[in-house]
Amino acid sequence: MAGELTGDLTVEECWARLGERGVGRLAVVADDGILITPIDYLVHEGALYFRSAPGDKLAALAVRPEVALEAEGHAGHRRWTVLVSGLARRLDADDEIAASGVAELRTTVAGERDNFVRIDARRVTGRRFVERGAL
Repeated sequence: MAGELTGDLTVEECWARLGERGVGRLAVVADDGILITPIDYLVHEGALYFRSAPGDKLAALAVRPEVALEAEGHAGHRRWTVLVSGLARRLDADDEIAASGVAELRTTVAGERDNFVRIDARRVTGRRFVERGAL
């Protein structure tokens, strides 16, 4: 039974899981190493979008746009994790910002988050599994 519940997710299943959830951990390469930060995100037309305040994350993305995002979730004892790697770019086109819905994205952390970023995925992988001791 565990073999049926544990395994790789298809790319389509990964995108479906990403669309269910809205919080992930974003990894960027900063001057002093890897910076990992939680973000609220949304999925729109095969890309991920998030809002950000000015700071280290945006500064790092301007120099090194390569990013990774990890999101996870669960339903009872069944768990999943999805990893996305790709390129991030700050949005400056009002029409893309409006079409994606990122301007209305609610964020967990209070404060002004008036910078909008799109992640174009290069690689999307995922796994599903059952928590140890659940079966």
